Amino acid sequence: MILKSNLDNIYQMVYNDNKGSIMSKVQTSLRLDSDKLYEAKEILKNLGLNFTDAVNIFTNMVVATKGLPFDVKIPTKEFKKSIDELENKTGKKFDSVDELFDDLDT
Repeated sequence: MILKSNLDNIYQMVYNDNKGSIMSKVQTSLRLDSDKLYEAKEILKNLGLNFTDAVNIFTNMVVATKGLPFDVKIPTKEFKKSIDELENKTGKKFDSVDELFDDLDT
C-alpha cells in the first residue's frame, strides 16, 4: 500500500496547490489491451488510486522529468540472446539448484 505521505505528494501533483481547484482537464481516449487494463485497475485500486489518477500522475511525471519517468533502453545483444534461449528452450539445464549455483560461480 502506498504510504499516506506519498499519496499526499501525488495529490499535490494532480491538483493545483495555489487555489485548491482542479486544473483544467481535457477528455481523451486510449486504445489499451483489455486484460492489461483490468489488471492495472485492480492494482491501482489496491493502491488507493483509479486509472485516471494514474494517467494524470504519469503525465505530470513526464512533464516534471522532461521525459519518461523510467529508463527505456535498447536490449543488449546478451539480453536478446538470453531471451532467445528462454523462448527456444536452448539454454543451460541443471538437475539441481546446487549445479545452477556452481555454474554461476564459474
